[in-house]
Amino acid sequence: MDMHTVVVGTSGTTAQDVIAVARGNARVELSADAVAALAAAREIVDALAAKPEPVYGVSTGFGALATRHISPELRAQLQRNIVRSHAAGMGPRVEREVVRALMFLRLKTVASGHTGVRPEVAQTMADVLNAGITPVVHEYGSLGCSGDLAPLSHCALALMGEGDAEGPDGTVRPAGELLAAHGITPVELREKEGLALLNGTDGMLGMLIMALADLRTLYTSADITAALSLEALLGTDKVLAPELHAIRPHPGQGASADNMLRVLAGSGLTGHHQDDAPRVQDAYSVRCAPQVNGAGRDTLAYAATVADRELAAAVDNPVVLPGCGRVESNGNFHGAPVAYVLDFLAIAAADLGSITERRTDRLLDKNRSHGLPPFLADDAGVDSGLMIAQYTQAALVSEMKRLAVPASADSIPSSAMQEDHVSMGWSAARKLRTAVDNLARIVAVELYAAARAVELRARQGLTPAPATRAVVEALRAAGVEGPGPDRFLSPDLAAADAFVRAGGLVAAVEPVTGPLA
Repeated sequence: MDMHTVVVGTSGTTAQDVIAVARGNARVELSADAVAALAAAREIVDALAAKPEPVYGVSTGFGALATRHISPELRAQLQRNIVRSHAAGMGPRVEREVVRALMFLRLKTVASGHTGVRPEVAQTMADVLNAGITPVVHEYGSLGCSGDLAPLSHCALALMGEGDAEGPDGTVRPAGELLAAHGITPVELREKEGLALLNGTDGMLGMLIMALADLRTLYTSADITAALSLEALLGTDKVLAPELHAIRPHPGQGASADNMLRVLAGSGLTGHHQDDAPRVQDAYSVRCAPQVNGAGRDTLAYAATVADRELAAAVDNPVVLPGCGRVESNGNFHGAPVAYVLDFLAIAAADLGSITERRTDRLLDKNRSHGLPPFLADDAGVDSGLMIAQYTQAALVSEMKRLAVPASADSIPSSAMQEDHVSMGWSAARKLRTAVDNLARIVAVELYAAARAVELRARQGLTPAPATRAVVEALRAAGVEGPGPDRFLSPDLAAADAFVRAGGLVAAVEPVTGPLA
């Protein structure tokens, strides 16, 4: 286990902190200022709880039931009940890293001093994360408004010692048993605490942060595979000249063009577009790669801005305002800002997958590949080569297009029309995770085809760029075989996929090109 420690204070949580906890099992500690802020906010809640006037979430019911005033002797039961009743998820289990991100981000907001949760509850949240205990959270149950209610409720249920959770050994057991095995005392929730543990955009935000990290790697990888395909198709690198991109100053476009140009430096394959079958210019999927990849990069930059703003937020309802001693209802739990960019990223990823597949198809078509064998086969007719690899890639692209349909454009009223407009941000995040997985596979297929094509060009006496050779060598070292007679293709494609996901493309070329954007 990674013993790196992330300190949770009243401000300053970063995307890197979230990933360290979610994926790297980093330990979590509460700072002294967080403990002080928790205690100060709790004093305000306790003072309001002692007054006869009803305060939402402290001495009332919830949602459409907020009109009922709850007497002091029933308030502990009220907080337990909201957790139990809201832990209503269904469907497959959500991935461990998503649940850890969800829990950590809720702890971050709790520690801000705006929720009124006692310090000991926050400490228990940190203890559960540090013990490697992961509550069982289900796929369905969040509408992305009033927070990710059902997913967060399953996490809160585990803090109470109820429901199921996965231990550090991967075995699912009753949460109470796991807490006891790690010396953790279940929490006894008091006024407002049950509600405060449920009311945030933490699930969709955690998935956004992890998707951004994955997509940054994939966009750089896609620049590299686009360069390989351009080279294998004997295209021209003149379209990558900085002065061409300076006159359309989208920063992502310039970065992608620069990446491709550096990968192609020293190539003996580029610039042959006027040889045997003269071309005035390359096809759009080759020539416009920087424009499409770059637009996606700019989308990532905007989404990262939204993620950073949400990381700086304290999302709860009602919220404690320590400076004026008030607890106020608000609508900050609405997931629209996060939901929109999750959908935006799915659109960008689908388009990147689409242009990537078009280059692969061009590499395999003898009528458009400028001298490459049909389907890059060893003995075309006897061998089918990569024909069906493109089918697989096309199926993935088709699903990407379906996943690009916005979830945030939908809304289903709930809670007896009290919650009459919702964000569907959790759904947007879930489909984006699938889209990111598919995009990695799509890039892997282009890599597999382009690497084979470049090797075949070398047999024709043309010398690839040094960075290209480095990619091919690294791919072969990773167990992905080169040109030859037909063989069981699925293991090669799986190995190429693993290579892409691990950042193997970037790691292979950067010693030659220097750091890429």
